[in-house]
Amino acid sequence: MSSFPQSMKIKNTEIPRSESLTINKLQLLLAEKRTSLSTMRTGIAILALPISVLSVLIATSRLYDITQVLNFLIPLLIILTILAVLGLYLIIRSIRKIIRYDHHIQKIKERHEELSSLLD
Repeated sequence: MSSFPQSMKIKNTEIPRSESLTINKLQLLLAEKRTSLSTMRTGIAILALPISVLSVLIATSRLYDITQVLNFLIPLLIILTILAVLGLYLIIRSIRKIIRYDHHIQKIKERHEELSSLLD
């Protein structure tokens, strides 16, 4: 025997279990999409850091001799490269997930016409 109700009451309106399940699926997909957008925002912030540091290094390059600071510059450039790759990875991964979630949401909208008006 299932513990799920056959219908759900929302504001004095009964929603059949199948529609309730569909709404829950949509809420989950939208929450996952928000998480992916948050990941993208983090990736953009991580990607901006190496660009900012390189800009400062270039702007102040006349104040130091590159050959004298090479032992500091090489590890710094390696770290900045790793951060740039990590930022790009997070951005690309989140874009792919967002596209996948949008595709799933579109499928649900096509199957349930009454919900499509709420999601547009």
